Amino acid sequence: MITLLVVSLLLPWAAPALARRVPARCSPVAALWALTVSAVLLAGGSVAALGTLALTGLLRIPAFAALGELVHPLHTPSEQVVLPLAALAAGLLTLAVLALGLSLVRQAAGLRTARAAAGRQPAAGDLCVIDSPRPDAYALPGRPHRIVVTTAMLRSLDAGEREALFAHERAHNAGGHHYFLAVAELTAHCHPALRPVREAIRLAVERAADEAAAGSVGDRRLTARAIARAALATSGRQVPRPTVTPAATTGPVPQRVAALMAPARPTRRAVPWIAALLAACAALSCATAATGAVRVHEDIEIAQGETGG
Repeated sequence: MITLLVVSLLLPWAAPALARRVPARCSPVAALWALTVSAVLLAGGSVAALGTLALTGLLRIPAFAALGELVHPLHTPSEQVVLPLAALAAGLLTLAVLALGLSLVRQAAGLRTARAAAGRQPAAGDLCVIDSPRPDAYALPGRPHRIVVTTAMLRSLDAGEREALFAHERAHNAGGHHYFLAVAELTAHCHPALRPVREAIRLAVERAADEAAAGSVGDRRLTARAIARAALATSGRQVPRPTVTPAATTGPVPQRVAALMAPARPTRRAVPWIAALLAACAALSCATAATGAVRVHEDIEIAQGETGG
């Protein structure tokens, strides 16, 4: 039982190496879904395993065993093994909850500030122009969706490049990419190995918007040039904003520009093996955590005298 829970916590360490290769092997949208679903499964398995380990240790303490109405000792390995693991799991779970709470507060505050700034400006459809000497442009989630761009960014691009940039940001709003970014941010606090997966999700989000923008304007080179010039304009002058507000200037821009300069790849129907392997790793982590939790539950019932043991 303890072994299953530990295995569930070790499996996510295989995810970063797999996640980094998924965007290059899959279409952007397929990569985005594969990475996000895998991150959710890995985070869920990790939290379940940590919680179960912490509970197992607590129930070895007489006071908590009495609260749990245990009439027999809980069947676990020796206290020298269980209690240190349970203490470590409880500490990690507490840190994860605190980090998650702080992240939620920061993201919510950042979104309120961004929406307040956009709300003070007149909007032309979904476009909101802010007078600022700092080049910036991003998709602002909420109702209604907004594309926020500064006057400095508009001056940095020509007419065609501006249309490509707007198409990119509209693709973010149309694809609900802020939801994917929010999931990536939250899951990254559940296990250290999921932080590189968060970066892979961010890349997949931008690549999906890149391809959508290229299709909308009908010119891959124009889209690549718009993204490159926008990134150069903001170089060294990035404006702090919530991580759930996607922007064309984020992520590994040279890699994205190179992908746009290459011919569009035909859509693949088969699932690339790297995405399948990542999904299998995530499913296995979740399954081992669930199996371990079920076994702990059965042991608790036996210790409570509810079943024969």
